[in-house]
Amino acid sequence: MNLRDLDTPALILDRTRLQANAKTMTDHINRLGANLRPHMKTAKSVEVAHIATQGNTGGITVSTLKEAEYFNAAGMSDITYAVGMAPGKIGRANALVAAGADLTVITDNLIVAQAIAQEGRGLNVLIEIDCGDKRGGMLASDAAVIKIARELAAAPGVLFRGVLTHAGHSYDCRTTDELADMAEHERAVAVAAAERIVAAGIDCPVVSVGSTPTARFARNLAGVTEVRAGVYMFADLFQAGIGACTKDVMAISVLATVIGHRPDLDGGKLLIDAGGLSLSKDRSTAALDTDCGYGLLADAHSGALIPGIAVTAVNQEHGHVTAPGGGTIPYDRLAVGSLVRIYVNHVCMTAAAYGAYHVVDGEGGDIVETWERCNGW
Repeated sequence: MNLRDLDTPALILDRTRLQANAKTMTDHINRLGANLRPHMKTAKSVEVAHIATQGNTGGITVSTLKEAEYFNAAGMSDITYAVGMAPGKIGRANALVAAGADLTVITDNLIVAQAIAQEGRGLNVLIEIDCGDKRGGMLASDAAVIKIARELAAAPGVLFRGVLTHAGHSYDCRTTDELADMAEHERAVAVAAAERIVAAGIDCPVVSVGSTPTARFARNLAGVTEVRAGVYMFADLFQAGIGACTKDVMAISVLATVIGHRPDLDGGKLLIDAGGLSLSKDRSTAALDTDCGYGLLADAHSGALIPGIAVTAVNQEHGHVTAPGGGTIPYDRLAVGSLVRIYVNHVCMTAAAYGAYHVVDGEGGDIVETWERCNGW
């Protein structure tokens, strides 16, 4: 099967780049003395998970219970569900344990902790700590951290395991020094919370941190047992823009067809059949030094970027390609009916629109495999 045989838009995954990205992160975290627990919220694929867990203990992170069910059914049972637990989902989590999952859930709320303590059947539990992201979590110094830890440690049906934090605000950093400092802050906050729990006489064997930028630039993981990160496997234009990767490691692209030429318009324009739904409307690179619009174009077969042009506007199913720097659009190279690949701003959002990856190995147009994805909730 070849790229030419695909209906467009289609999601393309370069396995060679994925494998290299996975190994680079695994080696880095292992050198620092921690375990990498890959976050599968972006990939949602057993095949990708098998690559990402090589060299690690095999544990994974998910963001939905549907993902947990999918991976557990495939034999990947050591799972952390890293979204604050809702009381109404405890029964579904219990069913996963009954189906063989070694499932860890998280909470930052005493009432929820009490519900887990009363209703949980074999669940592991972590307390979520806020290290500055201001999404979920408690301050490490909050007295309720000890109350929750005691509640869970005393419950006969669950196992209190430790603490978890996520430096989501690392995406606001713009230099490698800032990212390294953020990684150290994330580590220090999580370790401080764990030390308070241990000082209260409660075991706290798990100290879990992670985001792709902080994982990439961490220099010290003393006191940390595991790191969770996910988008590093694929990379995207925003990650490249903040220095967490380079553009030549991006493993995901969207295959599109050129469907129109508009040289009559001021500056000229190409139209492609990939728009807001297939690329996503994430405009995160607009906040960076280089604005990549809704995505950058690349050669369909080599994956090499085509300089000077970008998807600068989208409708639902149309992508508008212009030369924002005042350059020339290569109409001859990109004839109507030809294929092109688009690298995107936020691969997590883009991939969610597709049911499968069409896998290539480096340069060339051959599809070597098709890997299904687990979407929904």
